[in-house]
Amino acid sequence: MDPQHAPWRPLATAELDWAPEDTPRSRRYGDIYFSPEDGPAESRHVFLDGNDLPKRWQHHPAPQFRIGELGFGTGLNFLVTLEALRREAPRELRLHYWAVEVSPLTAADLARCAGALPPELAAPAAALAAQYPPPVPGVHRLLFDEGRVVLDLCWGEAAGALAELASHGRRWFDAWYLDGFAPAANPALWASTLWPTLAQLSRPGATVGTFTAAGKVRRGLAAAGFTMAKRPGFGSKRESLRGSLSVAPATAAPGNTPWDLPAKVPNAPASALVIGAGIAGACAAAALARRGVAVSVLEAGPVAGRGSGNAQGVLFTRLSHRHAPLTDIALLGYLDAARCYRALFDSGRLRPGEDGELAGCFQMAGPKVRLDQLGPALAAIPELAEVLDPASAAQRLGITPAAGGLWLPHSGWLHPAAACRALLACTGITLLEHCGEITLAANDDGWVATAGDGRRWSAEVAVVAAGVASTRLAGLDWLPLKPIRGQVSGLPAEALPATLRAPFCHSGYVTPPREGTLNFGASFVPGDADRSLREADHRHNLDALAAAVPAWAPALRTLDPATIAGRAELRCGTPDYLPLAGPVPAPGAFRECYGPLAKNARAQVPARAPCLPGLYLSTGHGSRGLSSAPLAAELIASQVCDEPPPLPRALARALAPARFLLRDLQRAGVVR
Repeated sequence: MDPQHAPWRPLATAELDWAPEDTPRSRRYGDIYFSPEDGPAESRHVFLDGNDLPKRWQHHPAPQFRIGELGFGTGLNFLVTLEALRREAPRELRLHYWAVEVSPLTAADLARCAGALPPELAAPAAALAAQYPPPVPGVHRLLFDEGRVVLDLCWGEAAGALAELASHGRRWFDAWYLDGFAPAANPALWASTLWPTLAQLSRPGATVGTFTAAGKVRRGLAAAGFTMAKRPGFGSKRESLRGSLSVAPATAAPGNTPWDLPAKVPNAPASALVIGAGIAGACAAAALARRGVAVSVLEAGPVAGRGSGNAQGVLFTRLSHRHAPLTDIALLGYLDAARCYRALFDSGRLRPGEDGELAGCFQMAGPKVRLDQLGPALAAIPELAEVLDPASAAQRLGITPAAGGLWLPHSGWLHPAAACRALLACTGITLLEHCGEITLAANDDGWVATAGDGRRWSAEVAVVAAGVASTRLAGLDWLPLKPIRGQVSGLPAEALPATLRAPFCHSGYVTPPREGTLNFGASFVPGDADRSLREADHRHNLDALAAAVPAWAPALRTLDPATIAGRAELRCGTPDYLPLAGPVPAPGAFRECYGPLAKNARAQVPARAPCLPGLYLSTGHGSRGLSSAPLAAELIASQVCDEPPPLPRALARALAPARFLLRDLQRAGVVR
């Protein structure tokens, strides 16, 4: 799950043949995905009944029930489970469904499978199809029923994905669906090495159900601590297996020095404070509220008054021909953000055309983009991006770019303030604007925020999402955040000879007109905290746009920068260009704990990180907050509520605020 610097490519999708009665069969494994007699009935018998569901849901002791599946396939087991949850579980029970699949179906094959489902599964199948991710390696988090149901689709090998989860040292799962192809056809998904990891990830009393009755599987699960029993199979299959965890093994020791994992595992809180009502704070508040946490959002000024206050922003990502934390996080975050904002449009909380449009975006290739290497990989996954020459791009944009590049069909533009307000409209969120300068301090019960006028709010957990102002809160002055000045320019749409139909990213960006104004920019000046408008920055924006759209150059060069409208604000950046998302370490205790790393950066220190209890960060998103904030919020909410995370641990480590204390230790050579 940590393929850093390896060539990037999508997963190979499943190749299907269609047996009689429209039953899908895998060419690779020579096996069918479900029973041709009655697939949904088989799923209910083997997996729901095999795990004693929905009966167990009626008296489940935790607010969330968690199911792990090996072999997502057509998604039938998930659909049957979702339908049963909606019909038979207590309304307050939430479901977290984690599934791994190395050969995902294409969206077209998924739709064909859905077409053969009975009427009661039509609505769940449509909801899955609307969010179904492309075959990009990694975890893809899908939300259903306003967040009551979380589906994590882990595209990749099961052994690595399970080991990745186990490296957190947590018992997360209540039930397992083992649904790979027959053991003889697909031995990797039935390897005996998987079963101890399943046991390590399981809560006491966790159950397992599977269609197979193979002795090797039964003996392997029994050796891992599950008490196994045969039961009648479905249809023509004589027997199947079910079991429950009777001997819980020790949890796995975290791999590498666990400086990213808090020493104290939290209980899910009842209340939280979020400091900042820009896109990072709005996403964090919505993620917590979906989990039933009562959230108070405090903003010094109005919603989206600072870094999220531009009239338009572009949803975009980085694509690279090689894996790296920066590009892998950017890609997974972009896909997650596109699902997030699409849901806001679909629900009516965002208005197409007024609040944004997710109809695609063109990114002109810069000098570091290797289209020659990206192109072959993207050819197999046009739903993510496709390579266009200038003439083809012109058909999408309405103007001709200076060079070719990438078309991202799920991208687009948003009015950030509208997105923030839509997210903050979730049930369970109290929004408090114009609080003035806010202070944040710990107390015995959690955290207390105090407004400039003396008003106070308290909660068990606090998330700081205050951009460059974050360092003024709760002793966070050690954070290496830096202001990055950015100035956006605006022109009347009729000032240029052609109408732009989609966002266009080059060395800057330009968006289709909103309310009669064409917005473009933006300057990028690290370390500059001045918010006043500058003619020189308008000229910079004009020159960059003229270079990107040669046909506009004559008109742009005649414009007087002194007459151009615009807005200047500060982005919040970090030295490595990755956001800060996760628990906040206690600096002094952290340095003492990991002091050996100052002498030997490769030393292994088994202790987990000393952290400030209940304090989390979502900041440093730079110019990509629209794309990175939703996934950062889900990561933080999962950490707060002790849930399986939406990112592989290696990528979550790359976002952890403690990484800069670790860097300082390793660079300084002494404990400070």
